[in-house]
Amino acid sequence: MSGRTIRLRLTLLYATAFFLAGAVLIALMYFYLNQSLERRPGGGAQQVVRQYLLERAERNRAPGSTELFEALTEQAQRNRRDTLRAMLVWSLVSLGAVGIAAGGFGWLLAGRALHPLQRITATARRVADTSLHERIALDGPQDEIKDLADTFDAMLERLDRAFDGQRRFVANASHELRTPLTINRTLIEVALEDPGVPESTRRLGATLLEVNRRHERLIDGLLVLATSEQRLTEHRRIDVAEIAADAVGTCAARPAAEISADLESATVLGDPLLLERLVLNLLDNALRYNLPEHGWVAIRSRAIGDRAVLTVENSGAPVPAFEVESLFEPFRRLSTTERLADSGARGAGLGLSIVRSVAQAHGGTVRAAARADGGLAVTVEFPRAQG
Repeated sequence: MSGRTIRLRLTLLYATAFFLAGAVLIALMYFYLNQSLERRPGGGAQQVVRQYLLERAERNRAPGSTELFEALTEQAQRNRRDTLRAMLVWSLVSLGAVGIAAGGFGWLLAGRALHPLQRITATARRVADTSLHERIALDGPQDEIKDLADTFDAMLERLDRAFDGQRRFVANASHELRTPLTINRTLIEVALEDPGVPESTRRLGATLLEVNRRHERLIDGLLVLATSEQRLTEHRRIDVAEIAADAVGTCAARPAAEISADLESATVLGDPLLLERLVLNLLDNALRYNLPEHGWVAIRSRAIGDRAVLTVENSGAPVPAFEVESLFEPFRRLSTTERLADSGARGAGLGLSIVRSVAQAHGGTVRAAARADGGLAVTVEFPRAQG
């Protein structure tokens, strides 16, 4: 937390206002006391003594009358200065002591006044990290802070409806598109089973089947992307190393590149199906964008502090640094595809988008970096399961 919080600034503002008001009060009291001391009976007595001594000096020409008057005047002035000095010192000391106490009370009052704002901030952070379903629902008088909380809740409500509508549209469209694709695939496969089909038609059928499979992968990716952006409904203790080992076994049959695994136990809380899809997408992306010969993929899992870290590195064509971040956007692919190890099976451009979406749904982060000798290094971090 920053050292210069609004609570500290408000406390300093309260204390400054108190000290300024106290300084003005002391100045007014000092001026009033100074004027009051000059008008005290002692000041009139000095005038009487002065008049009396002047008259005697004129009659008797007494040499010590002037010295006596000056002595009396000096004593009166000294008493007045001492009184004003004592009043000023004790006023400043009292102002300092009461000002410190006022600063403490100002700190408490500022904290109490800012508590609703802290609640709004905490809710905004949880909403940003998880989902849009939570609301502030602030209770209290209808003041500026309550208006701010209600406005924020209304904004979250509109955003929640908008995102839910978008996810439902993607899911419904994907389901509706899957049915005709399944029918097309079945018709093509049945047609190709006829032994009398010409070779040119058989090649056309194989091409149509590959296009149909690409469309099915695209729809599956959209469904996973729409599901991962929703709130998780299942939270199970899962070992990332076990999921990674199963994914390596699934991808080992592909001859595109050699896969090496260095897996240590790292337990997280989440949805096992989504986490499995995350690891499979990382490995599929690493195998797809690799060297045509002597390519390799390395996958590691570690438990570092309170984080579970999964890293997938691969060889491949050099990746420009400015393109790395854009790879996590939907339907974005590498612009350099001439050295792909698996270029015959072109992806839909949703692999890393799904990885980021699943990681964020589990409270994690994902980042990628271009390797100096080609390829990518993708690192995913999750909060470790406690206990």
